Amino acid sequence: MVDRGFLPEFDATVRAELGAISGPATTQISSIRDLRGLLWASIDNDDSLDLDQLSVAEPLARGQAKVLVAIADVDTLVRKAAAIDAHAQHNTTSVYTAAQVFPMLPERLSTDLTSLSEGQERLAVVIEMMVDSGGTVVGSDVYRAMVLNRGKLAYSSVTAWLTGQGPMPPRVAVVPGLAEQLRLQDRIGTALKTRRSDHGALTLQTIEPRAVFDGDVLADLRPEVQSRAEALIEDLMIAANGATVRYLEARGLPAIRRVLPAPERWDRIVELAAGFGEQLPAAPDAIALEAFLARRQQADPLRFPDLSLSVVKLLGSGEYVVEVPGQQTEGHFGLAVTAYTHSTAPNRRFPDLVTQRLLKAAMVNGPAPYGVDELRTLAQHCTDMEDNAKKVERQVQKSAAALLLERRVGERFEGVVTGASEKGTWVRIVRPPIEGRVVRGFQGLDVGDRVSVELVDTDVERGFIDFARVDGPS
Repeated sequence: MVDRGFLPEFDATVRAELGAISGPATTQISSIRDLRGLLWASIDNDDSLDLDQLSVAEPLARGQAKVLVAIADVDTLVRKAAAIDAHAQHNTTSVYTAAQVFPMLPERLSTDLTSLSEGQERLAVVIEMMVDSGGTVVGSDVYRAMVLNRGKLAYSSVTAWLTGQGPMPPRVAVVPGLAEQLRLQDRIGTALKTRRSDHGALTLQTIEPRAVFDGDVLADLRPEVQSRAEALIEDLMIAANGATVRYLEARGLPAIRRVLPAPERWDRIVELAAGFGEQLPAAPDAIALEAFLARRQQADPLRFPDLSLSVVKLLGSGEYVVEVPGQQTEGHFGLAVTAYTHSTAPNRRFPDLVTQRLLKAAMVNGPAPYGVDELRTLAQHCTDMEDNAKKVERQVQKSAAALLLERRVGERFEGVVTGASEKGTWVRIVRPPIEGRVVRGFQGLDVGDRVSVELVDTDVERGFIDFARVDGPS
């Protein structure tokens, strides 16, 4: 953490400021709506306590629906330029490692006072959207409200229930109307996703290793893929982020946008498709790429995560940029949206907290709390620190992986090449889903090639895992 420029601990000024906060945010402002009577619920990881968003929906005539997304009002307790804010601005993000979580905000805030916890009345910024039967957001608004989470739900159990592979989650069973509410949101999310897919939103399914502990001992790294409930929340959040951009734009305020330019290594994506007997256009084309990915997922679902990982690597990383009224920035190639920001996780990401402050200013027709030059500096810093956070997480993950593999030197594994440059060539083996460097036989390998490799060395302290190729690329 320190090597990558992070502050892993909260200093005395932050702790003193935190101690002066007596409880959750309250307000007497008459314009704040009372929406505590709605069937709000959260869906997150089983062990998540820093709950940033709730959602609820209402069916309307002619197949339309109204969707509300409530975002935790973090700004009311974390004031701009105060000590807690300065720490958050420095780190810009929570860092999630296999060994420990380093929260952007003190846990008394992020997992309690500013968390939209079950059974707790909380202030929120609500993004209201009107969605037609085809998944188009035809109208939206943003305002502040009091909300009440009726059910803290988990991705795993909600997915099992929605797909008919498990029982109804206990909380859903005891809250009248919540089951119908979740099925409605699932239908709306599917419509939103289908519309984006028609415009080239990419279907990608990567495997993320999750550390499994037996007491304090690392026992395994188990692969996790995005579930149906995770996709539902993602689709609602993408729509909410688009509505946020449009709200700020309509009121003449700048915004920190999240963009992903067209991939520079499109030629290699074309080569990957050709290896499957398919032809992609010479110029980047999201719709054509999505059609190819959809066909591959149907034809070979077992190996589709490997193809997805290759495409993700070739697409590159997103970045934060500033858009001022009257100027158009790039969109997000992977999501097939032109208006996109990060606004739905202010407990975990600083750009979302900045956006929340901009939204509050826009609601009262006030001046922007940040100047354009200040926003540009913040956008670059957030991009840099997000990249550093990924490096920290990856480094600890590598040490965890090296620990699991240190007794398997000499064994052979099947894998796919995930990186190839002057800095080195990397391969991810299939079982367990672990990435390491190819130190021998890497010549001629490129992203997406499938190879057999032999484990030749590990270094737990440095997180090194070294492989040697034992056959040619395929």
